[in-house]
Amino acid sequence: MAGTCVGYLVQADREPTALPPLSQPSVAQAKGAGPEPLSAAQDREVKADGDLRRLLLKKPRGARAALFTTGSDGWMSLADYAETYDRPASGFADLVAGEFRRAAVTDWRESSTYSVEIRLVQYRQEETLGAADAADSGYYWADKDAGTDGRPIPGTGDGMAYVRNKPHSKPGYVDVYSAEAHAWRGDIAMEIWVYDTKPIPKTKIMDLAKRQMERL
Repeated sequence: MAGTCVGYLVQADREPTALPPLSQPSVAQAKGAGPEPLSAAQDREVKADGDLRRLLLKKPRGARAALFTTGSDGWMSLADYAETYDRPASGFADLVAGEFRRAAVTDWRESSTYSVEIRLVQYRQEETLGAADAADSGYYWADKDAGTDGRPIPGTGDGMAYVRNKPHSKPGYVDVYSAEAHAWRGDIAMEIWVYDTKPIPKTKIMDLAKRQMERL
């Protein structure tokens, strides 16, 4: 114990030993102006946080109003969007859990039978990847439909367009063919629905999907 105490006393009387210099070369500071900030047109976050309706495809010249307009003034509320589910109450709960933020919609008719509806659905994505999950759900249900031909949408990663080769038939109603497309980018899921009384060419739904995704 005495030896230990003497050691502490000797150490306390000594000058502190200097640390060796760090062997790190000095880094020259970069010169010149930094990069220019992205414009609003280039910055996707600015576009996505603005008026979502501006990202929707424009109605073609000569197009008429859809027979059944969805939402109000180009927006779909959480309740409106849940009503598009087969079981709205369950859909409402799923959308809340999936962090639904808002949805923009446009629709039109190009003839007495051919109609288009496009939705952009945005998610908060604080704890879940809502847009990717929504697209996956679209792929799943479209693939389950018999007689459906699905094709990848170029430039969208896993985006898919589907054409149904058999019409929806219901007694007392005209047979209706349909096509749909699903894809996502960032926090936005895209849905496109096309209806006609005659088969819909793959080129129609594919063109709509590619042009809509380019706007995102």
